[in-house]
Amino acid sequence: MSSTAQAVRRVFPFTAIVGQEEMKLALLLNVIDPKIGGVMIMGDRGTGKSTTIRALADLLPEIEVVADDPFNSDPQDPELMSDAVRQQIEQQAEIPVTHKKVPMVDLPLGATEDRVCGTIDIEKALSEGIKAFEPGLLAKANRGILYVDEVNLLDDHLVDVLLDSAAGGWNTVEREGISIRHPARFVLVGSGNPEEGELRPQLLDRFGMHAEIHTVKEPALRVQIVEQRAEFDQNPQQFLEKYLPQQQELQQKLIQAQALLPSVNLDYDLRVNISEVCSELDVDGLRGDIVTNRAAKALAAFEGRTEVTVDDIRRVITLCLRHRLRKDPLEAIDSGYKVEKAFNRVFGIEDVTESAQSNGTAQMSGRR
Repeated sequence: MSSTAQAVRRVFPFTAIVGQEEMKLALLLNVIDPKIGGVMIMGDRGTGKSTTIRALADLLPEIEVVADDPFNSDPQDPELMSDAVRQQIEQQAEIPVTHKKVPMVDLPLGATEDRVCGTIDIEKALSEGIKAFEPGLLAKANRGILYVDEVNLLDDHLVDVLLDSAAGGWNTVEREGISIRHPARFVLVGSGNPEEGELRPQLLDRFGMHAEIHTVKEPALRVQIVEQRAEFDQNPQQFLEKYLPQQQELQQKLIQAQALLPSVNLDYDLRVNISEVCSELDVDGLRGDIVTNRAAKALAAFEGRTEVTVDDIRRVITLCLRHRLRKDPLEAIDSGYKVEKAFNRVFGIEDVTESAQSNGTAQMSGRR
């Protein structure tokens, strides 16, 4: 058996992960539409953040790439191919094609900018007149997932570089007047623990979605998680075979959703309502509106529909807006609750908790 087969076999299956629905939904929607702009996952230590992200990369179908290309160039899409491959295609040269797993790149905390972006060998460029480029992690992550654990401990400048590449889809390296660029379109996933410091608001705003995860409190669920992990560690192959039908079904669902996404329609009135929620919450800029629109469409496509419903918007709007609200240090109210209240008000949905409270009050006054 090949070493790659062994490496693949060891990944815990995505469909076997218990709970953390918010994180799983955010990750799946970003896979369907990478232009949502990535996910910031904030939560307690030991809640399976990196396990879930590795499981997602393993779940995804293989991609078609140009053989021996350091940038995982797409042989069909000019936006996802390096300049060298594009030149070869223009010259109608034969392009060797192969298939590979979706890349999942872990960014180490101590990474330098050269390690992330790549370096140009100036000496070689000057003496031999060729652009000698040593690709970095952004090149490796093209068309894949770039995972940054403890993103709140990463140098702000590096976070900026990552977010710029993720948003623009290209990485440009310039040294001593020599410039090289390559495609770098990836799903950026950052994770962190709020106890170790918050990310600056302007950087946080650049992440498309923000998922909050908490340690599972219910004892029965905790036991289930522990047992599953033990079962997987004891016999990974058998555990994977058990979940294979579910894995294949979810993989098919993602492929169909990506194909359906361009045909999904979001009604004009619903778009106006989304913008009204953003305006009411005083969200800076238009990123919140754009991401909510995209995420709602991706959710409809995931469920095999071509029309976005109010419920689709309800399920994604908190993920898309909670990290864009202005923080009041004296306020104890959760930002997600604020988003829900604004959504219910704008979309004319009665707040269940509030109506229950008002009914209770009415009954009490009736008894008097």
